[in-house]
Amino acid sequence: MPIKRTVEKIPGGMMLVPLLLGALINTFFPDTAVFFGSFTEAIFKGALPLIAVNLFCLGTTMHFKAAPAIVKKGGALLFAKVGVAALVSIIAAKFIGDGMVLGGLSVLAIVAAMNDTNGGMYISLMNQFGKKEDVGATTIMSLESGPFLTMITLGIAGLSVFPWQYMLGAILPLVIGMVIGNLDHECRDLFGKAVPALIPFFAFGLGYGINLKNVYQAGLTGILLGLSVILITGTVCFIADRLTGGTGVAGIAASTTAGNAAAVPAVIAASNPEYAAVAPSATVMVAASVVVTAILVPILTAWWAKRVSTSQQIKENPHLRHDVV
Repeated sequence: MPIKRTVEKIPGGMMLVPLLLGALINTFFPDTAVFFGSFTEAIFKGALPLIAVNLFCLGTTMHFKAAPAIVKKGGALLFAKVGVAALVSIIAAKFIGDGMVLGGLSVLAIVAAMNDTNGGMYISLMNQFGKKEDVGATTIMSLESGPFLTMITLGIAGLSVFPWQYMLGAILPLVIGMVIGNLDHECRDLFGKAVPALIPFFAFGLGYGINLKNVYQAGLTGILLGLSVILITGTVCFIADRLTGGTGVAGIAASTTAGNAAAVPAVIAASNPEYAAVAPSATVMVAASVVVTAILVPILTAWWAKRVSTSQQIKENPHLRHDVV
């Protein structure tokens, strides 16, 4: 039974299929993980440790000379994503202010949805369609996670010192893997083979953190927010990717909303009571954006990666143009 080949026929299938399976289980049978417990529960809820292991294994396949490219790519995508979120929030604030429009849309919802990239999905997609440097870029992009940059974007005071431990913790697995892989090529061969095998496991865990009912609760406004995140941040990140020597694949893959972004409105409201009234609605809106981007971005990334690959093949072998046409 060709399960792997069948799944791979779906754009981004090794990521998308397990993710949707996890989301469906969480939506209709949310107590499944707790019911079985033990190792089964660990698989359902173990996305973060598996992503950390994936970063370590990926690091073993990288040479030290790739470090500047990682910083360059990660920095470009980080500033593109956060920069466009800040710009959109400034424009939205002129029309919305501190209130809500269009069924619950607020500046808080817009910023929280646009600021934070789904790092696990980005890693998975880059493992399949990107370069090693593109995957490593997530160690820089992980600075988007949590409420810090959202607070900065909204102009909220109170976090004057960035938690350097978080910065270091985000990059340590990759760095340790790079050191070990560069010291011993046998370790590189051993751990490097595990990278693609880990994708469906942490994709399933990421999916189990998604509740598809959030899309229904948010309605058309939540869906439009998710589409806007893809269109606006995806366009800017695509350009940033191309300007740093990429094909645009990494830029498209970065146009998601992270699952933990749904928790940001509540944290913001706790820090600044002015946002308390809009926080509940913003949470639902951001959750809807998480689902919409999680479903569409893998498909778009796979489509563009295939197009780039085809164009490259035609460039190298002009006679293939007639076969493609």
